[in-house]
Amino acid sequence: MATIIGGIACSHTPTIGFAVDRNKQDDPVWAPIFQAFAPVKAWLAEKKPDVLFMIYNDHVTSFFFDHYSAFTLGIDQRYEVADEGGGARNLPPVAGHAALSRHIGASLMAAEFDMSFFQDKKLDHGCLSPLSMLNNGNSDWDVPIVPLAVGVLQFPVPSAARCYKLGKALRDAIESYPEDLKVAIVATGGLSHQVHGARCGFNNPEWDLQFLELFEKDPQALTRLTLADYAELGGMEGAEVIMWLIMRGALSSQVKKIHQTYYLPSMTGIATAIYENACLPLPKPRTADLRHAMERELAGAEKLTGTHPFTLEASLRTYRLNKFLRDMIDPAHRELFLNNPQAAYAKAGLTEEEADMLQRRDWDALIRYGVIFFGLEKLGAVVGVSNLHIYAAMRGQTLEQFQATRNAPGALYSVTGKDAGALAWDQNKQG
Repeated sequence: MATIIGGIACSHTPTIGFAVDRNKQDDPVWAPIFQAFAPVKAWLAEKKPDVLFMIYNDHVTSFFFDHYSAFTLGIDQRYEVADEGGGARNLPPVAGHAALSRHIGASLMAAEFDMSFFQDKKLDHGCLSPLSMLNNGNSDWDVPIVPLAVGVLQFPVPSAARCYKLGKALRDAIESYPEDLKVAIVATGGLSHQVHGARCGFNNPEWDLQFLELFEKDPQALTRLTLADYAELGGMEGAEVIMWLIMRGALSSQVKKIHQTYYLPSMTGIATAIYENACLPLPKPRTADLRHAMERELAGAEKLTGTHPFTLEASLRTYRLNKFLRDMIDPAHRELFLNNPQAAYAKAGLTEEEADMLQRRDWDALIRYGVIFFGLEKLGAVVGVSNLHIYAAMRGQTLEQFQATRNAPGALYSVTGKDAGALAWDQNKQG
């Protein structure tokens, strides 16, 4: 099974990425940052983790307030570098460990954490500033990641206690993964700072050091503080250190701190720390119980004939195709598809198999492939195929056969809208 080899805590200020990109390691102002990360880099080289679990918050770059979630887990196979206004940093995409991500997501949901999941999102400095400091080069990344974005900008946000509890569930999730992987958990953010209002520039080094001591020796005490307490002690934005408690909750109650630094160059207290587990093995492993809890809700669904649950695995595998269908809500995409479908398929990067299923309107094959029905519904609305035609095709029936099973056999419908046109269903073209 997978094991947690320890935790890394570090700030994620944009100044860190700035110092890396401009080779400031010999500049007296920036050198302490490089010196602080050097032992962390050495520890990673010695321990050789297979995966880094990265806990960070996005800074209104890839996640906006049209849909803002508390805990959002990346399940992608790679993560591009975000442009935060000055152009994207000259860094390669970061590899993801999609299989571990899916497992963790399923486990956290089974533990009753209502997770969100993301794909096709770019990473900003919240993740990449510290990660680029820990990497050995700029042409590739040393270790794949599983990113967890925590929504700490728009209140209400998760409490410190909730973050700590999530960490405990994360430990179960990682340790129940069947493959032998070494996982290091990296918590980013903080320490004290405030970047808005007349209080901007606020720092509290005394609190920063007290927080670090409590974090190591009595993390439970930190869960009793409110977000207002954190804002008072460490600045409003400094309250993002609650994310560190996710990492701490995933470690053993007693840890061995093998490194700690603190530096306050300008706006943010910058800290680095390494904590190794000091846990003892249980006399009886819990792995089987944890996996049973994960699989309980869908157990037996695979035996239901003609039923295809839309899982995280299916979502990742068919993301491009489902996005193509979802984009039928865009008039320009619809127009290209109707006028030049092959160009639309090529633009979306669809495979020959995917394009062929769409071209043949093979509704059941698309569902079996992993398309979600509500994408087919949108396609049907665009090409003039009713929902009922799609239902019949998925059952291997003619429309008449399927309608005979309905209470209102004359009803035909699809999603509606001002561009739908006349509802004159042409059965000869709809199969």
